[in-house]
Amino acid sequence: MSLKKTVASTGAALATLATTSYAFAQDTAGEALKAASNANDVKQWAALAAGIAIGAAALGGTLAQGRATAAALDGIARNPGAAPRIQTPMILGLALIESLVLLGFVIAFFLQGMAKP
Repeated sequence: MSLKKTVASTGAALATLATTSYAFAQDTAGEALKAASNANDVKQWAALAAGIAIGAAALGGTLAQGRATAAALDGIARNPGAAPRIQTPMILGLALIESLVLLGFVIAFFLQGMAKP
């Protein structure tokens, strides 16, 4: 491992250790205020998780469908006679990829439902 990588990873580890102590800081407010704060925190994180789930599902599905389509079209271009044998599995694969994207949307909607008051 080079010196530059060692310094970078050591710096990242020290920065992580220095900032995690804020997570363990105690609040002096009353228990009711803490409970309300925790409920709002859960709702905020659920909303953030829903946004990340939609983004990851859309990005991952788009990249996977693009690669699958490109590979199928490359195979058809090399052997046009095999187009029917390539096209059917490609469409099945695209449908399965899209089902994972829709599952991501469903999970995001469930998380968004958790975030509502």
